[in-house]
Amino acid sequence: MENEELLKSVKEKALVWLTDQYDEATRAEVKQMLDSEDPTPLIEAFYKDLEFGTGGLRGIMGAGTNRMNIYTVGAATQGLANYLKEAFADLPQISVVVGHDVRNNSRKFAEIVAAIFSANGIKAYLFDSFRPTPELSFAIRHLGCQSGVNITASHNPKEYNGYKAYWSDGAQIIAPHDVNIINHVERIKNVSEIKFKGNPDLIEIIGEKMDNDYLEAIKGLSLSPEICAKYNDLKIVYTPIHGTGVKLVPESLAKYGFTNIIHVPEQDIPSGDFPTVDSPNPENASAMAMAVAKAKEVEADLVVASDPDADRIGCVIRDTDGEYVLVNGNQIVMILLNYLMTRNAELGCLTGKEYIVKTIVTTETIKSIADANNIKMFDCYTGFKWIASVIRDNEESMRYLGGGEESYGFLAETFARDKDSVSAISLMAECLAWAKDKGMSFMEMLQDIYIKYGFSRELGISVVRPGKSGAEEIQAMMKGFRANPPKQLGGSPVVIVKDYADLNMTDLRDGHVEKMDFPTTSNVLQYFTEDGTKVSVRPSGTEPKIKFYIEVKGHMATKADYHAAIEAADKKIEEVKSHLGI
Repeated sequence: MENEELLKSVKEKALVWLTDQYDEATRAEVKQMLDSEDPTPLIEAFYKDLEFGTGGLRGIMGAGTNRMNIYTVGAATQGLANYLKEAFADLPQISVVVGHDVRNNSRKFAEIVAAIFSANGIKAYLFDSFRPTPELSFAIRHLGCQSGVNITASHNPKEYNGYKAYWSDGAQIIAPHDVNIINHVERIKNVSEIKFKGNPDLIEIIGEKMDNDYLEAIKGLSLSPEICAKYNDLKIVYTPIHGTGVKLVPESLAKYGFTNIIHVPEQDIPSGDFPTVDSPNPENASAMAMAVAKAKEVEADLVVASDPDADRIGCVIRDTDGEYVLVNGNQIVMILLNYLMTRNAELGCLTGKEYIVKTIVTTETIKSIADANNIKMFDCYTGFKWIASVIRDNEESMRYLGGGEESYGFLAETFARDKDSVSAISLMAECLAWAKDKGMSFMEMLQDIYIKYGFSRELGISVVRPGKSGAEEIQAMMKGFRANPPKQLGGSPVVIVKDYADLNMTDLRDGHVEKMDFPTTSNVLQYFTEDGTKVSVRPSGTEPKIKFYIEVKGHMATKADYHAAIEAADKKIEEVKSHLGI
């Protein structure tokens, strides 16, 4: 009976999309779903409205209320435009920046977004072609705009696209603007309310000059230009994985002084089909395979990659046996923050007012490094909008050195407020030159960090549950973990439980409960054991999955202990997985 009611409901919604308010291609696609014997595609396309969440939209492209198309993008933009006119009513001219990645339909969606803004009397600066997400953030601040939109689905599969909304500080939107925009978007009930017919006089194309200004700002982050010049011929393999980093990352490396950038020609081709990879995600070894093959061919010192919208960084280094090994997201953040903190200390630039930021699911070893250097560390929720929020709260009183999260994102600057692979890759190359100047390989530098500050090993696990039934299953899993938290993990008792849904931190040893200081609640659970193991559990905000983040501690007194420490940690991680039932 429930399925019959659902099918009746989606058919009613779909029939509206057969009216002449919608274009011919959309009507044909909807009719095909209605006529099909299999109702699944129809249900998935219409069982709900694609939610404009706190980060914008993300979904599979196609016709329907639960899909990315010109109408869902149009409603989001009209709602945002309405809110901007309300929030900045006193400004004579509101302005925004519109950017996009290489995905199929991204340019089309970006042009529609710019047209709708202009139709609402808002000036739109539209990039002439695809650009890295962080450059959009930079442009908002550089041009003094009130907002911005980037059409991108980051590293998602090729079927997806997305819509990221930004505020005047160049960061993705948080409270109170997020809820206010959502309310305005939800008020758009009819396609006729969307102003699709643009005003060309209010659309300005931007491009090369913005690129140059952005790259010059990134060059200014360099702490070791003489060392980069000394090791300018380091062999660096770079792949954009068919994405937006293809031009700017090599240019930035060149500005840092590196002269031996080796490309993967097949992956330099921008394509929303991502033809050489199953998934364009640099955290997956398979996405890095062609770059690693090239590295072996030329005996490269470093392999780096950016995801399709060039906000995430991938990294492969050589181990002590000369084999190429993937550096995980926690290690990337740890390496870069260690470099920035240590190099600032070497240069005598620390005044006691510096700070770094990491997300709550990122390795705790970073705090050990910060404490040893007398640098304040802030923890925040997952997502760079929260790192940007910490920067905004402290920009008048403290100096930001860098921040990152385990999901392969890093931000070294304040002139952009979203994770930035262009600057991160440039600094990673500089970090390698700095290590070489100290007589160390990249791997030896990583091992040195573990010896000084404690060994940790991390693993992220994503349990994918697509569709309506999947969303319900993920909710049930979170409910189960709250009702029945694990008593022990990896042989060590759980002593602290943090539930960010009510901001309660409970010490299970004495039952003491205290409130955590965070700007809002979040659907995240964390368990800490007596021996330092940390497990975080959270549903993804952008994908149909629930994520588990496992971190275990180990002992490493010398570089010779490295492989044994990994082996012991991996064994403990398997025990933790077993206790979690994953």
